[in-house]
Amino acid sequence: MAVDLGASSGRVMVGRLSDGRLEASEVARFPNGPVAVPAGERETLHWDVLRLYDEVVAGLRAAAREHGPLASVGIDSWAVDYGLLDADGALLGNPVHYRDARTEGVPEQVFAHLPAPWLYARNGLQVLPFNTVFQLAAATGSAQLAAAERLLLVPDLLGHWLSGAVVAEVTNASTTGLLDVTTRRWSDDVLSAFAAAYGTDVTRLLPRLVEPGTVVGRLRPGVGAGEAALVAVGSHDTASAVAAVPARTENFAYVSCGTWSLVGLELDAPVLSEAGRRANFTNELGVDGTVRYLRNVMGLWVLQECLRTWEEEGRAVGLAELLAATRAQPPLERVIDLDDAAFLPPGDMPARVAKALARTGQPAPQTPPELARCVLDSLALAYRRTVRQAAELSGHRVDVVHVVGGGSRNELLCQLTADATGLPVVAGPAEGTAVGNLLTQAQAAGALSPGLGALREVVAASTPTRRYEPQDDPARWRAAEQRLWG
Repeated sequence: MAVDLGASSGRVMVGRLSDGRLEASEVARFPNGPVAVPAGERETLHWDVLRLYDEVVAGLRAAAREHGPLASVGIDSWAVDYGLLDADGALLGNPVHYRDARTEGVPEQVFAHLPAPWLYARNGLQVLPFNTVFQLAAATGSAQLAAAERLLLVPDLLGHWLSGAVVAEVTNASTTGLLDVTTRRWSDDVLSAFAAAYGTDVTRLLPRLVEPGTVVGRLRPGVGAGEAALVAVGSHDTASAVAAVPARTENFAYVSCGTWSLVGLELDAPVLSEAGRRANFTNELGVDGTVRYLRNVMGLWVLQECLRTWEEEGRAVGLAELLAATRAQPPLERVIDLDDAAFLPPGDMPARVAKALARTGQPAPQTPPELARCVLDSLALAYRRTVRQAAELSGHRVDVVHVVGGGSRNELLCQLTADATGLPVVAGPAEGTAVGNLLTQAQAAGALSPGLGALREVVAASTPTRRYEPQDDPARWRAAEQRLWG
C-alpha cells in the first residue's frame, strides 16, 4: 500500500504485481493544507499532522478490509518539513508549514556563518528559504527546539507512529541541507559549523539514515491493519515519481508536475560546480543510488491559488472548462517569472500575477482564460530554460522530456512543454509517485528484480502514456525567453 501525501491532498493506493504488470487502485483520498494558528503578534502556518495520521490509519484499515492482508506499506510526502519529539516520544507541536514566513531573510543570515559556496560544495542544494537547515536556524532559541530529543521528517514521523521505527530515509533527508550529497550520509562539516554558529547541536536530533527499499519495521497491532512490513521508499515524493519515469533511454529530462514542478535530470553523481550553484540547481538523492539534478519551479500552485481566489470571490471556475477556453487564447502574449518569491505564499494570486505583469509593462489579464494562458505559457517557458540549463551544466544530452504526476493530464501544458523545449514529450503516468512507491516495495519483497531498469519495465507495461511532438516555431519561444530573462 502506498501512502502518498501531497501539499494539497493525500491518498492511499493499493497495488498488486502480477505477470510483470502493476494494478493499482485508490482506497482513500483526503484534503491537506495549511492551518494558520496565532503565535504572538503573527500567525504561523502548520500542517495538521494528527489528522493526516488519522486519515492514513483509516486508509490502512480500509485497504485491509477491501483487499485482504497487506504485504507492505510505504509512505512518501513533500520534503523539508519535520516534527520534533521530546524525551518521552511526544510530539512538540504540529510541524510548521514550509510556506510559513518564519524563514524570510534567514538564508542570508545563515550564509554569514556558513558561506553559500562552502555549503553548496557539501549539500549541493538549491537555495530555497524553507530548506530544513534554514527552518532550524529560524527555530534556534525556541523552547520547542530546546526540548526536542528527535527530529523526524514528515513521512518518517508517520512511519514512526505506525511502527515505532526511528529512521531518516535518504531521498527526503537530502533536502534538509544537513546531508553530504556525495557520501549520502549526514554531513559532519555542516552539522559542526551549524552548532558553532547557532549553539544548537542538531546532530543529536538526527536518526540513522536508510536507503529506499529498506524494511524498517512492521505495523503495530494497534494500527488494526495486520503486520505488514513498513518499507522505506523514495519518501520524497519526487524521488518516487522519478523512479516511475518509463524511460527507454538514459538521455531524458523529467518534469514531476503537481503543486510544484521538479524539472531536471537523473545522474549517477552530483554536479557541484559554481556555475550550478549560481544557476540555483539542486542535487537531491534518488532511488537506486541516483542523484536528481533539478530545479524547483513554482508549478501549478499559482493556477491552483487563482482557482481558490475566484471561488472565494463567488465566481468559481471549473478547471476543465478553464483549460478548454485557455487553449483558444493567443500564445505568449504575457509571460512572467513564476519563480518570483511573491508567488510562494498563499493569497490573492490573480492580483500578484497582474502586479508582476505591470512591473514589466505587460497588460493585466481581463479574463480567467487570459490569466491561465499567462501561467501555463510561463510554466512551459520555465521548463524550457531549466531543461536546457541542466543539460549544459551537467554535460548530459537530452532527447526526450517525460512529464509525470497530475500535470501529465494537462494536455495543453504538455503540448506547450514540447513546443517550448523543442523536444518530444511523453506524458504519464499520472500516478507516478504512487507507482514508484509501490514498485520499490515490490523490490524490497523480492517480487521484482532490483534496479531502476526492472522497475521501469513494469511501469512501461502497466501505464498508458501519450507522446507530444513540437509544433510551434522555436523562434517564438526564444524571443519570449529573451524578453523575460534577457
